[in-house]
Amino acid sequence: MSHPDDSELPFSLLQFYQTAGYPCSYLPDRPARSLVAAPPYLIDTPIYSHLVRRGFRRSGLFTYRPDCDACQACVPVRIPVAEFVANRSQLRCRKRNAHLCASEQPLIENEAHFALYQHYQSTRHPGGGMDVGDHEQYADFLLRSHVETRLIEFREPDAAATLRMVSLIDVLDDGLSSVYTFFDPDLPGAGFGSYGILWQIDQCLANDLPYLYLGYWIADCRKMAYKADYRPIEGLINGRWRRLEIGTPPD
Repeated sequence: MSHPDDSELPFSLLQFYQTAGYPCSYLPDRPARSLVAAPPYLIDTPIYSHLVRRGFRRSGLFTYRPDCDACQACVPVRIPVAEFVANRSQLRCRKRNAHLCASEQPLIENEAHFALYQHYQSTRHPGGGMDVGDHEQYADFLLRSHVETRLIEFREPDAAATLRMVSLIDVLDDGLSSVYTFFDPDLPGAGFGSYGILWQIDQCLANDLPYLYLGYWIADCRKMAYKADYRPIEGLINGRWRRLEIGTPPD
């Protein structure tokens, strides 16, 4: 058992446990560990906001941060939205998808959402374990929450109201935290994932929230490196948030 800071609330209310080692899902052949905050029922929105600023993240009721023995590749990142400037590719993506109708839905199981999730996982992440999940696994991953969580669906304005994307977003006291987004993988040029981030940036601006938290950036992992395309971006380095200078942004 370990503890980030026994003297500071809200950490003094929690216990922190290091998991056993497990294979890293982002960098092959590397072992990984996590530091887990418990008990889950104490982690409400104010406490979770504090934890996110310390580099934690959640998966369902499981709140954790990487705590690997010999690796610090996972960098918590956030976008200071007031300073964000979309590049030309992002502007085209926003224009291309601006017609989608976004609406908040109850945080309960929905068959259309589940079917889209399964299709997304089997197409984008085959063999990762999440592509064979059942309803209970899906609910544990995305629908269990003790914090303020919003489920946003994006549909076409057609007669069938075709479902294109679903985003789970946590509301923090200083921003939004992007939990997970899944979308129609059969339209690879649509840029739904990028549009989801741009939409969340716009929501932060509309609600006077200074940051969009994007989880972990991993430079050597292709499926996580995309987060550096949103500039400027800040990373939590040695306990302090600071601007990251990461190569030349794409256009």
